[in-house]
Amino acid sequence: MSSSVQAFRGRFLHCLANPAEAAQEAMAYFEDGTLLVENGHVVSLSHTSNTELPSGCVLHDFSGKFIVPGFVDTHVHYPQVDVIASYGTQLLEWLETYTFPAEAAFENPETANDTANFFLDELMRNGTTTALVFGTVHKESVNAFFTQAQKRKLRMICGKVLMDRNAPAALCDTAETGYADSKALIKQWHNTERLGYAVTPRFAPTSTNEQLAKAGELLTEFPDVHLHTHLSENIAECNWVASLFPEQLDYLSVYEHFGLLRKRSVFAHSIHLSHNEWSRLGKACASVAHCPTSNLFIGSGLFDMRAAQRASVLVGLGTDVGGGDSYSLLRTINEAYKIQQLQGHSLAPEQAFYLATLGGATALDLQSYIGNFEPGKEADFVVLDTQATPVIRRRCAAAHDWQSTLFALMMLGDDRCIQETFIMGEPSKSTGELDR
Repeated sequence: MSSSVQAFRGRFLHCLANPAEAAQEAMAYFEDGTLLVENGHVVSLSHTSNTELPSGCVLHDFSGKFIVPGFVDTHVHYPQVDVIASYGTQLLEWLETYTFPAEAAFENPETANDTANFFLDELMRNGTTTALVFGTVHKESVNAFFTQAQKRKLRMICGKVLMDRNAPAALCDTAETGYADSKALIKQWHNTERLGYAVTPRFAPTSTNEQLAKAGELLTEFPDVHLHTHLSENIAECNWVASLFPEQLDYLSVYEHFGLLRKRSVFAHSIHLSHNEWSRLGKACASVAHCPTSNLFIGSGLFDMRAAQRASVLVGLGTDVGGGDSYSLLRTINEAYKIQQLQGHSLAPEQAFYLATLGGATALDLQSYIGNFEPGKEADFVVLDTQATPVIRRRCAAAHDWQSTLFALMMLGDDRCIQETFIMGEPSKSTGELDR
């Protein structure tokens, strides 16, 4: 990484707190500000472009462009890149028809390496700088992912899938091998540079009691790792869980019983939850990944944002590729807004922006490192182009304030709006194989 001091000029927007809780004090917007970055970390953000720059400082002028913190994807499957936008199934059929056949190939390190390269390039092309990522049951899938993320100096979290029943034999581990492989990966990769590990049972139906207990052991042995799994995505899934675990009160109780409900536990989807489950998630300081594009594409249901807020549950946004049909957090916000509209609730642009940046960082317990431009934070950020398409250009020209412009970008934007993605202060956006 460059040791020189760099300055960036543009329209800066970031969150200082949750807008749902702190109102006006939650957002900071500078129409023409200056960001100073040194050794990959934020030094300062000033509200003016007249800031006196240090001697030898390089100025990058993005006047008129929005500069925002890098987007945070709190749930995504990198091995599913080749089944994105596959036709005609809901969750359980999706797994059998598309997911399991795709993941079987990841025993091959070359497949894992090639897919990890493509996946990480796509994330950066879409302005996503941090993600919580599913691997496959194969250790090779996680080694390949972390190797490629490390080369790009990214802050990423990943884990090997734990799955010892109700799946093809070639994709099953055992309680003991899953534990041993996960432990080895934790020791090799967790807290290596900007990388973190997540203990990753796919979901309750594909793990035996013994395996879920071993997952709990890993969390006890390594208390600063994450727990990443699925919860209450689909009605048929919920009914299946009830039949497999009749001794448990509800779906969340399964994870709770085995010590998997805690801070740094991230539960993807969480659509069909009771009031009691929401309350227990909040009290445990656990997090939920809201995946609107996937929930609509696979037909799973409508996420209750207001229930999460009432229970003080931490929420981030997830693309859930390949169930989700876009890598773009802007597209994800677009669908999140529509899902709340269907429930008589308008998701404010400030709140949506928070979910994609500081909210996602907080859901992953990474707010000390990323999520905004506070001094000392890692300088991962994105330059958004309000002129990216004719429609966006015309709509933004008619916007009367930054909130209206932001909302237009979130409703109309996609990867074309991402002019550049910076990782630790360095430009990193991939232009794809055809342009190299």
